[in-house]
Amino acid sequence: MPPFIQSRNISVIFKPKNREPVTALNDFNLEVAKGEFVSIVGPSGCGKSTFLNILLGLIKPDTGETQLNGEAITGPSQERAMVFQEFGLLPWRTVTANVELGLELKGIAAAQRAERASELIKLVGLSGFQNHYPHELSGGMKQRVGLARALATEPDVLLMDEPFAALDAQTRDLMQAELLQIWEQSKKTVLFVTHSIEEAAYLSDRVIVMTARPGRTKEILQIHLPRPRDYEMRLTPEFNDIKATIWNTLKAELTARSEYGA
Repeated sequence: MPPFIQSRNISVIFKPKNREPVTALNDFNLEVAKGEFVSIVGPSGCGKSTFLNILLGLIKPDTGETQLNGEAITGPSQERAMVFQEFGLLPWRTVTANVELGLELKGIAAAQRAERASELIKLVGLSGFQNHYPHELSGGMKQRVGLARALATEPDVLLMDEPFAALDAQTRDLMQAELLQIWEQSKKTVLFVTHSIEEAAYLSDRVIVMTARPGRTKEILQIHLPRPRDYEMRLTPEFNDIKATIWNTLKAELTARSEYGA
C-alpha cells in the first residue's frame, strides 16, 4: 500500500527582514502509514514544529511536496488537527463549548455538537466538568480538553506539538497512558513532536531522529514493543535499550547544535 502521508524533498527557508536567511528544513523526507503512531525527536530549532505546520497546511515549503492519501496538501483542512503545547482554550467558553468549537465552525447543528462533545468529554476522562471554565481546570485537564477539541471534527491525522511539555511529571505520565488508550480506540494517524526520548519510545511505532538545523531525517527507529503498553514496560531492559539507541543516535546532533549555535 502507498504511504498515507508522504513528504518528499521538503526544504523551508525563513527570510526575516534585515537578517540572514535561516534554513529550517533541507531535503526532509518522511512516510507514514495509516493508523501509525510516529514520533519526531531532534535538537531545538531543527524544524520539527515547522514540519507539523506544513502538514497542517499553514506553511508552504520552498521545495518538495507533502501528500495525504495521495492528494497534495495545499492548505488547512479538517482532515488534519493540531494539539499544541499551549492549551489554546477560549477562556470565556466552558469545557463543552471549547470542545464544540470546530463543530460550530463547520455549521453542525447544536444537538449534534452537544452529543459529540459529550462523547469526547467522557473519552478523555472529564465527565462532570462539562460546565467548568479553563481557569477552573488543572494543566492536565486543559490538555484533555484540547485533545477532545482536536478529535471532535474526526480528523484523519492528529498532529501533536509537544502537547505534554508544560505538565508536571506525574500528569505527563498519566496523559501519555490516556493518549495511548484513545489512539488504540480511534486508530488515528498520529505525528507527535517531543524532546523526551522516553516519551517517544513509550508512545510510538517508529521514532524519527532529525539532524541539527537544517533538519533532515538522520535515522528511523522501529519500536519493537508489544501493545497495549503499560507504565511498567518502562522498567524493562528492552525499554532502556531503546532509549539508549535513540540517545546515541541523537547526541551527536545535540553536540553539533551546541558547537554551531543552531
